[in-house]
Amino acid sequence: MKLMKTTEAVGQVLCHDITQIIPGVKKDAVFRKGHIITKEDIPVLLSVGKDTIYIWENDETMMHENEAAEVLYRMSACGINNNETDVERHCEAAESGVFGGTTSKMHPSPVKEGKIEVIADCDGLLKVDSEKLKKVNSFGEMMIATRHGNTTVKKGDKLAGTRIIPLVIKKDKIEAASHICDDGPILDIKPFVVRKAAIITTGNEVYHGRIQDAFTPVIEKKIAEFGAQMMFHEVFDDDDKKITDGCLRAIEAGAEIVFCTGGMSVDPDDKTPLAIKNTGARIVSYGSPVLPGAMFLLSYYIDGRPVLGLPGCVMHSKVTVFDLIFPRILAGEKITMADIAAFGHGGLCSNCAECHYPNCHFGK
Repeated sequence: MKLMKTTEAVGQVLCHDITQIIPGVKKDAVFRKGHIITKEDIPVLLSVGKDTIYIWENDETMMHENEAAEVLYRMSACGINNNETDVERHCEAAESGVFGGTTSKMHPSPVKEGKIEVIADCDGLLKVDSEKLKKVNSFGEMMIATRHGNTTVKKGDKLAGTRIIPLVIKKDKIEAASHICDDGPILDIKPFVVRKAAIITTGNEVYHGRIQDAFTPVIEKKIAEFGAQMMFHEVFDDDDKKITDGCLRAIEAGAEIVFCTGGMSVDPDDKTPLAIKNTGARIVSYGSPVLPGAMFLLSYYIDGRPVLGLPGCVMHSKVTVFDLIFPRILAGEKITMADIAAFGHGGLCSNCAECHYPNCHFGK
């Protein structure tokens, strides 16, 4: 890369896009990288403030911003050991507006001025390797910015933006950074795989018809957004043995996840936690550092299927601990006590008059 006077640059090759900004009218490249400058181009270049201009000179130790941006994309979405032609094909497909036929869960936007955006090709749970992300961003002269991990994304959503800061970057620097992702990419999308749900409704007041069951419709609606359906539903009074039996029959019927609603407080007549324990399920946590949702219970049956105890707030609050945990479970993740403990940071819902979740601090 060499800097020279624009008036002397006829016949030289541009090493970057030249952008023209007309407020309220346009912001776009008037010349693209690789353009050979002609005599007629000089007045246009001068009109956008380019009295001097960078032209391309071969230097085997340097890499152009656009080439390096493709490496950043591969680090983000593919893993650095994937076939390089795959990335080239993905970029070509994105430029043409057609993408498909691969097992990739995301694809790049067209590369422009050292920038590539990473776009989701499927619905699912976004996973971000934050340690790899920090290491890459610590190199300097390159950056990757992502959405929060463990959040749900839809096909077509923007997942990350990558950029090379200078016009050219040392090849050995980008290569050193790329080795961070030798064993896999920074980003992944886990599809929602749990489809068949059982709901065990508890409470004398519902069982005896004194009040309408308002809990089950809430759970049905929430899980339907992730492709799951209720395939088993029974209502029980506050008899823990009956609730235990209902959970076991739901599992035997093929439920991949069991939700037990109500009866989750520490009052002596609330028997749901005891009933879940008596199924033989391993209790991960009874309680969570999230408000609303402190009385939440997470357990796993002996064959690994999750059995959840849902407190009343899940029914009457727009977002609770349930909204933080169940997408991860539906994506097939095994939630640990450490995961639940981590929810305390950001686990306080502000109960805004107008809820903006997930575009807020809750659960992040």
